[in-house]
Amino acid sequence: MTTLHNPSRLSVAFDDAHAVANAGLALVGLLSEKLGLEELCEETIPIPPLPGRRVATLVHALVAGASCIDDADVLRSGVTSSVLSHRVMAPSTLGTFLRRFTFGNVRQLDRVAEMLLTRAWSLGAGPSDQPLTIDVDSTICAVFGSQKQGAGYGYTTVLGFHPLLATRADTGETLHVRFREGSANTQRGAQRFVRETVGRVRKAGATGALTLRADSGFFSKYVVQACIDHDVRYSITVRQTPVIHRAIESIIEEQWTAIDYTVNGEAWVGEARYLDHRLIVRRTKLHDPRPALFPTYRYHAFITDRDGDAVTLDADHRRHAVVELAIRDLQEGSGLEHCPSGDFNANAAWAVLASIAHNLVRWVASLGLEITGPLVAKTIRRKFIALPGRITDSGRRRYLHLPTHWPWATQWSECFDRLVKLRT
Repeated sequence: MTTLHNPSRLSVAFDDAHAVANAGLALVGLLSEKLGLEELCEETIPIPPLPGRRVATLVHALVAGASCIDDADVLRSGVTSSVLSHRVMAPSTLGTFLRRFTFGNVRQLDRVAEMLLTRAWSLGAGPSDQPLTIDVDSTICAVFGSQKQGAGYGYTTVLGFHPLLATRADTGETLHVRFREGSANTQRGAQRFVRETVGRVRKAGATGALTLRADSGFFSKYVVQACIDHDVRYSITVRQTPVIHRAIESIIEEQWTAIDYTVNGEAWVGEARYLDHRLIVRRTKLHDPRPALFPTYRYHAFITDRDGDAVTLDADHRRHAVVELAIRDLQEGSGLEHCPSGDFNANAAWAVLASIAHNLVRWVASLGLEITGPLVAKTIRRKFIALPGRITDSGRRRYLHLPTHWPWATQWSECFDRLVKLRT
């Protein structure tokens, strides 16, 4: 029995010159225009010709899910470029553009990212005078092949690069990124990175209290001093050194407070002193079907200068894990899982472009969709960006036709209207 629902009976032709792939790029393109992405690049990056158009093409390709330079060609399919405010450049041109980046040009692109953050926050995406928590971490961008300049083996024994990242805890925005060689120790450049991040968020309009959370890779007197100098509260995991062990052993049994933990274990929180810092310690014990004669505990400790009881501070410090969600989105959704060039500075520029694309998705969500809190970028991409469309012209007006019965059509239209009304 034949049926019209049999895929094998389809006749396929790539012949629709009015089709738009990823029609939701209209939202991102509109916001990019409001923020002045292309103009900022023209004013800031002296790599002629047309650096703004090239940066905008790369950023919008990354928003659409590109993982390499060739993927930018998706923006030239059908009339996809019609929903953007710039002409789309060819991948070969983009590759040449990236290879012309020097260290100074990368810092200039980083300046563009900072100014975009300032403008987006001034439109309503920022924390204003509310408290802001900054999570800092490092990650590994793995590469394959020995021809990548600056790639190396670090503590993970994975060949790749080792960038530093600072993210905003409540939204997952990337506040700062610093690309580094693969063999770089986590603490390398950490003090300066923290100082630059704090300065950036202050200039962007964050006037409330700042808190920095970090893992043991940032446990250093220099990072602590950077926080003190800039009036930033800190919560930093410590390494289990002999001095730390002695401080933990000074906590007597009556000073441990039981907390909720997994069904397969128990946990307690205690407090001691380490130099001039509060040392908050979490002690855990997993249940064993055959219990040992003496209990075996594991300890996780961090230093802090924050006010509050140890149990509350420990719970907040554990929420530092949200930085991993932002890193995952950067690597799986904004192109940072792949470094496309053999040139180090080109890859450093690619990392900054990925952070801009990552933030644009979040700003569309916060300013247009009015979504607050952390989000998974692939959810926004699936619902509001990766939908097909078709362009028609009638009465000197251009129309973008989107699928009927699209489940999120109302939210999409409301988002577009809010972005149109933004005043820069």
